[in-house]
Amino acid sequence: MAPKEVRVCSFGRHIEDYWKLSVYEQTKLCEDAEEGMVGYSAARKALTTMSPDEVIEEVKRSGLRGKGGAGFNTGLKWSFMPKDDGLEHFLVVNGDESEPGTANDREIMTWSPHLLLEGIIIASYAIRANTCYIYIRGEMFKQIRCMNRAIEEAYEKGYLGKNIFGTDFSLDVYVQTGAGAYICGEETALLSSLMGERGYPRPKPPFPAQKGAFDLPTTVNNVQTIATVPAIIALGADWHLSYGTEKSPGMRMFCVSGHVQRPGHYEFPFGITLRELIYDVCGGPPGGKKVKAVIPGGSSAPMIPGDATDNDLLDTPLTYEDCVTAGTLLGSGAVIVMDEDTDIVWAAHNLIRFYAHESCGKCTPCREGTPWMRMVLERILRGEGVSEDVKLLADIAEGIETKSFCALGDAAAWAMQGALRHFSHEFEEKIRRGKGAAKVFQASYASGLMSLYQPTLEPVRTHRDPRREAEQIAHPLARRMRAWYGGDEE
Repeated sequence: MAPKEVRVCSFGRHIEDYWKLSVYEQTKLCEDAEEGMVGYSAARKALTTMSPDEVIEEVKRSGLRGKGGAGFNTGLKWSFMPKDDGLEHFLVVNGDESEPGTANDREIMTWSPHLLLEGIIIASYAIRANTCYIYIRGEMFKQIRCMNRAIEEAYEKGYLGKNIFGTDFSLDVYVQTGAGAYICGEETALLSSLMGERGYPRPKPPFPAQKGAFDLPTTVNNVQTIATVPAIIALGADWHLSYGTEKSPGMRMFCVSGHVQRPGHYEFPFGITLRELIYDVCGGPPGGKKVKAVIPGGSSAPMIPGDATDNDLLDTPLTYEDCVTAGTLLGSGAVIVMDEDTDIVWAAHNLIRFYAHESCGKCTPCREGTPWMRMVLERILRGEGVSEDVKLLADIAEGIETKSFCALGDAAAWAMQGALRHFSHEFEEKIRRGKGAAKVFQASYASGLMSLYQPTLEPVRTHRDPRREAEQIAHPLARRMRAWYGGDEE
């Protein structure tokens, strides 16, 4: 029997026109909300009946942890902001969401933009910030429009601007778009991009709370984290603690993709197991197949084996602590499922190719190590691998882990290490078979496309042809795409 969802951040997804201010104001905050706990009531409560320090203490006591990947206590993070320093403070909401497999934040910004804005008001009040920037990935055209529309509505109604709810607290909110760089999901690189600089990570210390945006105190929080705050203020810290586990209280959204019959967004209390999520909720892999591997927290989390192997870890509860025990990370909550027919060597190459492309090049381990791993994997896939390649991949990953400037290098290393830890035999078998392991392997470096075939010449995984895709979509970039990929001239 499938577990019951507890919808907070995803609540608005199931209510018609929840994105409209008129509907949000008349609708309860979440399924557990009591009479009168409607849109913007939590912000009114915080600003009119609580001090900033009391808000911080309530969020800290709730155990709310950052849902962007690190899992740091949110209230504790807010408490690091200086008090009565006479400087301007900033709140920056990280809506870049560039982790492959992750699509939770964009759901919130699309269907519940006012829930996010209410959380922003409360968080800004707590950290004594009068300016907030919502940093959104540049390709998310719809989410950018949705947030700008919601901000305009909030200003018109007086929820943003001067003297909110008749208090002396004022707040301005702006949407800032990025340019699609994965590295800008890292908070210091995001701040560099926000300031108009190249998206390079900065050394820490100083931390953003001391020297962040424009060299002023700044707190950076994930979209889903901020969207959880209104329910905590309305219902109290004890309500949030009643869900999940002691070390991972509350609930979070999971974005399930890959080989499942019902992929999508789900919101459950921490502690649901991978088996329950994959089989009971999502119907398992199509065709009655078993799960070979699963990535529980976005592409940077190490993959773990499923029930198609002798080391089944699908009973791992989805909590921060249990995922670490299983040798992986909960990360962004993006669950990527791979069935028993998946070529793990190909999957590893697909991941590493992404990180090699997205490396900003600032530090040597990541800049040199990620393309080196990609080239070794391509050699194996072409049937030209040698027996030393498995150890070489492990050594390169070890040389990157904890030695790169930011977590991008660690992410690439963990992706490779997870594949080698549990599926090294597949790498060794592909090397042993040599040319017979891949009858056809094509890699086009000019276009960045790849097609990989099994010995039967049946395609395992193929990317769509961008030229055909460009002809099918009605978008201003269509002609430019055709020109770029060798089709029609602009």
